[in-house]
Amino acid sequence: MKYVLVIGDGMADNPVPELGGKTPLEYAKIPNLDALAGRGEVGAVTNCPKGLPPGSDTAILSIFGNDPWKCYTGRSPLEAAATGIKLNAGDVSYRCNMVALEDGDKPYAEKKILSHSGGSIDGRESISLIEALFFHPAFMAAARAAGMSVNPAPSFRHIAVQTGADITGIKLIPPHDHLGEVIGPILPSGCPNADVLRGLMELSNRILDHHPINEERRSEGKLPANGVWFWAEGTGVELESFQSKYHKKGVVISAVPLCHGIARLSGLDVELVEGATGELDTNYEGKVEHAVRALERGADFAAIHVEAPDECTHNGDLKGKLQAIEWLDSRVVGPLTEALSSRGFDYRLLVLSDHKTLTATRGHDGDPVPFLLYDSRVDAQSGLPYNEKSGASGRYLPDGAAALMPMLFEQDKT
Repeated sequence: MKYVLVIGDGMADNPVPELGGKTPLEYAKIPNLDALAGRGEVGAVTNCPKGLPPGSDTAILSIFGNDPWKCYTGRSPLEAAATGIKLNAGDVSYRCNMVALEDGDKPYAEKKILSHSGGSIDGRESISLIEALFFHPAFMAAARAAGMSVNPAPSFRHIAVQTGADITGIKLIPPHDHLGEVIGPILPSGCPNADVLRGLMELSNRILDHHPINEERRSEGKLPANGVWFWAEGTGVELESFQSKYHKKGVVISAVPLCHGIARLSGLDVELVEGATGELDTNYEGKVEHAVRALERGADFAAIHVEAPDECTHNGDLKGKLQAIEWLDSRVVGPLTEALSSRGFDYRLLVLSDHKTLTATRGHDGDPVPFLLYDSRVDAQSGLPYNEKSGASGRYLPDGAAALMPMLFEQDKT
């Protein structure tokens, strides 16, 4: 028996007026998912515990069976673990996004944030900009005084580490939840160290605004990656062994450092796929190929994470979100189930969104999301398509951390 998890990040949504009051899942053409749902089970699950931030960090921790109330210290320590960054006592890590702030001579705090990803900047340009920033004499001196260093990554997602930092009372805001807004009210606040971070962010805008890479991006009609944004603060974290808990060995396939970090901290293998970008242009077929090969080599469990629906929603790209959902259906789920069947595997497949990402706000929402559970040995004959409405009519799991993996592995008592 093989067990497969497919996460369509942020693909669940609320009804969208532009789609005639349908959600993207209801509107999109997803024949493979609908066929599996019709023969399997469709229900709803809450992955983001109330009282904690609704996002992929708390949600994916839950999906993999970790109670965020017990292990969540922030998003960035999970991402740091993906690249082997070790946090010592007194260290704090932050996500250090490349962001796009509006052009013009306004004071820094009066500018609007236009993109949480530096206009979807590619890895090469992002690394060049973050290295240019931290090697700039003025920023280097300020970062050294703050005890701050950076670990570049080939995307807009860098990790910064601050030694000897006191973050008691700090309030750092996810940039993707406030796109198009003036940044003054959402800048770091709550403690003296917040003022230090704010100063570094303002200095980054002054230094990067007219960097040659950003001037070229403007000439090409792209947004500039003209600032950094610190958020997702946290200290070191430990997770329970996945294999010890569920007696399954497995692999996680994603373009996102968060998923890699959760996998490594849980003792799961990580497969890196060439061309996996975390954007709409990601290598869908490569993810399926790596998952199937891992299962052929003896893995019991394979997880495929697709970030594109979430990123498209943050970017205000409804057409892209629909395309991402349809490609998850046609380029991941369809080929995956065909490959498993052709190899003679019995399998159980769980498909779900980690959280909702709302077209209306371009931000995350922690409401229940629909799940699809299919067992190749059984025709459960639900007769339902895969969407939020179907999920709400089925079994409800109020605690994804406690329920999802036992349900997939047939270790639950329901």
